[in-house]
Amino acid sequence: MWRVQEEGFSVWETGVSRVGKESAGRVAGREGRIAPGIVAQPCDLVTVPARQGLEAVDILRLRDGVGPVLHDGACDTLGFLVPPGTAAGWDVPGSACTQTSGRGIPLGGPEGGAAPEPPVQGTGWLVPPDGAYADATDPAVLRAALGEAARTIEAVDRCQ
Repeated sequence: MWRVQEEGFSVWETGVSRVGKESAGRVAGREGRIAPGIVAQPCDLVTVPARQGLEAVDILRLRDGVGPVLHDGACDTLGFLVPPGTAAGWDVPGSACTQTSGRGIPLGGPEGGAAPEPPVQGTGWLVPPDGAYADATDPAVLRAALGEAARTIEAVDRCQ
């Protein structure tokens, strides 16, 4: 196991596993069977300052494009779960994308249960997996939302 410190997030091995809009555990529970062993897909983590991240979350929610989102303990940064491989080409100023290594952590709790523990230590869910529109946020959509959020913040700051 390895660790990377990136803008307030201490990233341990992180992975996502979901079936459509529901976790495999929920599907199995609803069907009255035990969830099979779930093989998680690794994910990368894009971290941004909280103000820009919150604006981007609002933009993405309006467009049904937000995946699971974490916040750090101090609420200084937000972390968007994105598909693996995103870190290799991420180049958005003011943000960072950390490559992680999947550990088989299923996102989704038992039927009617609480959201699972966040896969990154010292964080909480802003948008839990079961409340997200997608397994992970599309990097191109996130890049556009972060740009729009930055322009919105800049316009607001100029008016004050």
